[in-house]
Amino acid sequence: MTITGKSLIGSSYSTSNGTVFQAFDPTLGTEIGPNFHSADQCDVEHACDLAQAAFDIYREINPEVRAGFLEMIGQYILDIGDELIVRAMAESGLPRVRLEGERSRTIAQLRLFAAVLREGSWNDARIDPAIPERLPLPRVDLRLRNIAIGPVAVFGASNFPLAFSVAGGDTAAALAAGCPVVVKAHPAHPGTSELVGRAIQQAVVASKLPEGVFSLLTGIGNALGSMLVQNAQIQAVGFTGSRQGGLALMKVAAARMQPIPVYAEMSSINPIYLLPAALAARADTIARNFVDSVTMGAGQFCTNPGLVLGLAGADFERFAQLAGKEFTQRSAATMLTAGIHAAYQHGVATLAAQADVKQLGQGVAADGYQATPTLFATSAHAFLNNPNLSAEVFGPVSLMIACENEAELLQVTEHLEGQLTATLQMDDGDKALVRRLLPLLERKVGRILANSFPTGVEVSHAMVHGGPFPATSDSRSTSVGSAAIYRFLRPVSYQNLAQDLLPAAVQDANPLHIWQRRDGRLWR
Repeated sequence: MTITGKSLIGSSYSTSNGTVFQAFDPTLGTEIGPNFHSADQCDVEHACDLAQAAFDIYREINPEVRAGFLEMIGQYILDIGDELIVRAMAESGLPRVRLEGERSRTIAQLRLFAAVLREGSWNDARIDPAIPERLPLPRVDLRLRNIAIGPVAVFGASNFPLAFSVAGGDTAAALAAGCPVVVKAHPAHPGTSELVGRAIQQAVVASKLPEGVFSLLTGIGNALGSMLVQNAQIQAVGFTGSRQGGLALMKVAAARMQPIPVYAEMSSINPIYLLPAALAARADTIARNFVDSVTMGAGQFCTNPGLVLGLAGADFERFAQLAGKEFTQRSAATMLTAGIHAAYQHGVATLAAQADVKQLGQGVAADGYQATPTLFATSAHAFLNNPNLSAEVFGPVSLMIACENEAELLQVTEHLEGQLTATLQMDDGDKALVRRLLPLLERKVGRILANSFPTGVEVSHAMVHGGPFPATSDSRSTSVGSAAIYRFLRPVSYQNLAQDLLPAAVQDANPLHIWQRRDGRLWR
């Protein structure tokens, strides 16, 4: 499949001659053709107008058709074959096995939402039949269902060229909800994005859907993203990236004549709690697995464990020595972009420059855009009094904090910003302390783990990939798992409408054969 370097506007290619740029191979340090042309204001307006024109048709198409469309996208992505993996490897520096797994996850997400559509509970169909004889006032007939919120802007993520990008979780959830999607491709992997975008474009045609159901805008710089979020047709935004980028988009969305929600996943240091009984029993195993988690994929995961907490003492010190030694044996790894590498270098240098921070271990350095794994340590007192120690450093780095007692451990926990995850390394003897920690952690994080590590997010019904600010912009939602569909839905109530005017989801005959809540009780 020839990569054109153009944006995909509905069923067409953009004719814009915007700013020219090329993809970049971080492993070789060289640019990759062809030339890509940045979308302009006309492209944004055209894509958004097509999305709005498609909206009322697409949102009311039978859920089975939308489910088949999602499955078809997955198949067309698979049909691209090795070309997609090779291009993604070149543009990201990620290894083949990682990207093949990511492709499988992307397809699994699409299939998950197809199953959600067929099951039907996302409608949240509710029926409160009229009670004309009720005194002192009769009850009117009321029905409720969820409908799609409108066209959605999705921003591709740098660290997941497939699973969090053009056909990733945000896109899959929005399309499942009935929302047309306009994707802003990440400039780090434009060729990969175009290949996947063309697969979605094919599926739109094969499913006989309006062309505006999907568009892909390619470009560099912040102006394109701002133009997209400012467009009056866009009704919600999905974003995965830096805190700076997420806050900028939130500001743009809030300043619109009609403000819209931005579902931004931004910043998290994902604390790991090394509790005393667990450390005493298996410090060696925990240390090895911890370092594996920190260094996986050059630490370029939003769930990377950037903070380690424990009670000062011989076991905690032993763990620190073991982990530090493990770090010295780990090699540097290629980072996704030159910008991410520069930010990592700056973050590590900032930690190293703090008076109360010491380096416990550093991996084998390398030239180019390679991140050297590094482990630091500090005291709870220093962490509580130095904001520089709370900042996320995106890459294979972690900071250990020794707390003098349980009270100080709880104080540090209370001090934490919102996080995606918190991990408890615990044994039965730690349960009393865990019971004290859990109420705090429930307020601070979206996912609490026991005796595992946060890197790796299961795509399932019970997953929450979100958390209080700044982990995400809205802690009430998730960007991974079937519940992600609810970000792009809103409730509508119908009062005293005739059966033949009601949407199928809330008709008495229940032609969709979905669960309906009638007078508060579930029926099917």
